[in-house]
Amino acid sequence: MSGALRGMWHFSFTVADIDRSVAFYRDVLGMTLVHRQVQSNEYTRRLVGYPDAELRVAQLAIPGQDRSHSTHDLELVEYVVPRGEPFGPERHRPGAAHLAFCVSDALAEHRRLSDLGVVFVSPPQEITAGVNRGGYTCYFLDPDDITLELVQPPASRIP
Repeated sequence: MSGALRGMWHFSFTVADIDRSVAFYRDVLGMTLVHRQVQSNEYTRRLVGYPDAELRVAQLAIPGQDRSHSTHDLELVEYVVPRGEPFGPERHRPGAAHLAFCVSDALAEHRRLSDLGVVFVSPPQEITAGVNRGGYTCYFLDPDDITLELVQPPASRIP
């Protein structure tokens, strides 16, 4: 890797209710809760740009995933102060993001998550073009309508 970048540290989503989100990512998706904390200090307030900020934070990891420099893959942040309005599920809006999870069987995982009440944008779709041709993918929503994706790569992309 050239330049100043050395790797990915983590990905983060702002959520409305940290307890509900931890339960979803841990109990439904199977991530491991690494750490929880309240951040109500001067450096955090300077970092996020809100002079009265108070955050509840949870860090989660995908079991077995190499995280390189960090101890976690996903950070969930609830702004206790200041509270914000939901962004909404509109994936076409500039600034919208999504997180894709690699799975070995997208159809089976879709069935399992659907049985648990997870809302899907679509069932798994066969990827018919591009470098992932022969795989499957689908979008689904977390409790805050954040778009997530299941990706079953084609056999040619699995090391």
